Amino acid sequence: MWLIMACLSAVFAGLTAILAKCGIRKTDSDLATAVRTIVVLMFAWAMVFVVGSADTITAITPKSLLFLILSGAATGASWICYFKALSVGNVNKVVPIDKSSTILTVLLAIILFNETEHLAVKIIGVIMLTIGIFMMIEKKDAKHTPKSGNWLIYAVLSAIFAALTSVLAKIGIVGVESNLGTAIRTGVVLIMAWGIVFAKEKQSGLKNIDKKELAFIGLSGIATGASWLCYYYAIQNGVVSVVAPIDKLSIVITIAFSYLVFKEKLSKKEFTGLLFMVLGTLIMAVWS
Repeated sequence: MWLIMACLSAVFAGLTAILAKCGIRKTDSDLATAVRTIVVLMFAWAMVFVVGSADTITAITPKSLLFLILSGAATGASWICYFKALSVGNVNKVVPIDKSSTILTVLLAIILFNETEHLAVKIIGVIMLTIGIFMMIEKKDAKHTPKSGNWLIYAVLSAIFAALTSVLAKIGIVGVESNLGTAIRTGVVLIMAWGIVFAKEKQSGLKNIDKKELAFIGLSGIATGASWLCYYYAIQNGVVSVVAPIDKLSIVITIAFSYLVFKEKLSKKEFTGLLFMVLGTLIMAVWS
């Protein structure tokens, strides 16, 4: 069941990227993220009441609550560092480093949770994922040099925080109903997302959001919520070092819809990289 939920997480995450792209053509990305997080939070708590786990909130141990909060904070911190890195560095340098969070997640799961069964298979999968990720990043001629050397620090921190998100959630969600755990950590992300908006004084842009884009932002939020609910169920009940790579296969869904909706095509190098990512993930999912 957790493998099915991991796959559903990837499907919804892939849809999230497409819907979000439709919703931020004119809308500021920070503002769109904050609005989308409201939808995610509403969706998450709706699922909590549907499954009837709201009454169990008082039974959450201080340790679980702490790690759920830390997981939400890690997600928010990853977003902050990622967009800061993009603002001061070249995209084709920042993105590969951020994508390495998948590799870090698998390695941390092996070390912290002793997920060493079929270790050789996982190492092969990690190597294939690494090759695929870097081949997927098509190098383009940079017209501008990085404004600051700090972009590297922010990009590395973005990857580290993204990897920590899954690891911290795995610890925090022990003994906690997965929907409730997702709702709690989403609340932390919401606070951080709106903190960014108010810190940058972008809240006045709310009244100017295009209604069509607002609809796509809302749908993106629902897709994000569905992805997170599936992902943290899989994290709670499955193997982190397998769930994380499967979730990253959302790129396949995104690319398919990008081709159908935006007519975006892959180069031969990018397509080869995608095959490496898919094969590496399948190796870990099937033989682990």
